[in-house]
Amino acid sequence: MKNLVTFGEIMMRLSPKGYLRFSQANSFDVIYGGGEANVAISLANFGIPVEFVTRLPKNDIGQCALMELRKRNVGTRHIIEGGDRLGLYFLETGAVSRGSKVIYDRSSSAMSQIQPGMVDWKNIFKNAEWFHWTGITPAISQSAADTCLEAIKIASQMGITISTDLNYREKLWKYNGDREKIMSELTSYCDIILGNEEDAEKHFGIKPNGLDVSKQGKNVKAESFLSVCKQMQNKFPRAKKVITTLRGSISASHNIWSGILFDGKNMFKSKEYQITHIVDRIGGGDSFMGGLIYGLIYFPDDNQKALDFAVAASCLKHTIKGDANLVTIEEVKKLMSGDISGRVAR
Repeated sequence: MKNLVTFGEIMMRLSPKGYLRFSQANSFDVIYGGGEANVAISLANFGIPVEFVTRLPKNDIGQCALMELRKRNVGTRHIIEGGDRLGLYFLETGAVSRGSKVIYDRSSSAMSQIQPGMVDWKNIFKNAEWFHWTGITPAISQSAADTCLEAIKIASQMGITISTDLNYREKLWKYNGDREKIMSELTSYCDIILGNEEDAEKHFGIKPNGLDVSKQGKNVKAESFLSVCKQMQNKFPRAKKVITTLRGSISASHNIWSGILFDGKNMFKSKEYQITHIVDRIGGGDSFMGGLIYGLIYFPDDNQKALDFAVAASCLKHTIKGDANLVTIEEVKKLMSGDISGRVAR
């Protein structure tokens, strides 16, 4: 098959060991990750040829990020060099009633200073069939938003399928860009749109009819979000499918996880999974997106199976330390079949 291309920033993640608070930490574990890089790793792990496009500083830290991508079989030949620093983020992992906390340190990163014209998109898309971006990239700087739009327009002209995960990040939109205008233009080119209720509301003012999501707690009803999917398709008529993840948060350690897919006519709902002992929920949405893209490519006439694969893949990601999902297709299908025993495979 042809390549799949993702575009965004990869960062160094620094976390206190276990469940320590920042104030207790004397050392930090180092992991590399970022929304679009996490999707790329998922897809490469599922055997799909994928190229990740970003801008990295030409120094040892940039090389470490590059090596992490190569280790996971992600294509890096279109990554450009420049800038002085790799973006960072600090993660304090929550437990039970204490939520996790993220602090970003990515101002003036190499990726935030990328400019239109730096990337040869026509050459990159020459052997591609799919392009994926997220709402994180246009949030980091105006020039990153402009470069993302440049990529999307060229991909559209070349007939490439375009997908997005809307990924609203309040802590990132700091450069006074018109968020709704920027995101509306970028999303208008998309064939596949993934986003939860917060993404739709914060970016476009779209809310579930007659529902206060903040009061839903663990009782998240799929039917309540059908109105969001319909409103999204009305706003973005090019979109063939609108998908929403449903997370019922009982505590930081126990979530209920499922998803819905709307194709303009029918709504498909996955089964619900009880994730009772979360190891790491960072990258959960990215693992869903990676699973969804795989499902839509390999089960093109079966929306239910594509959705089920995405939900099962992302359910398993919550058991894995780090940003990226490292499960196999066989493990995902085993969970899809109903085997939740977790027995040792000998």
